[in-house]
Amino acid sequence: MRSIAGWPVALWAGRGLGVYYIYVLFSSKDTHFYVGYTKDLRKRVEVHNVDAVDATKSRRPLKLVYYEACLSENAALVREKQLKTGFGRAYLKTRINIMRP
Repeated sequence: MRSIAGWPVALWAGRGLGVYYIYVLFSSKDTHFYVGYTKDLRKRVEVHNVDAVDATKSRRPLKLVYYEACLSENAALVREKQLKTGFGRAYLKTRINIMRP
């Protein structure tokens, strides 16, 4: 279970704090991954998989392979941008062990 400052993320969310998630979806169709952020992780992954997101609709099915939690939307946006850089994508490849053919 993910934690923030030693507390499970679910407890932070229950305390009224804004928890945002940076997530990585993997497409086995084209062996690429997609990085995004959201407030509701489960709903967002579902939306990606039901053809409602232009950026990923041709790459379904998508699998959630990694996520991080942030306490503010701004922090999540900054982290998302970091993970979309060349360094960030290299980090993700080693972190989640996805290798392109």
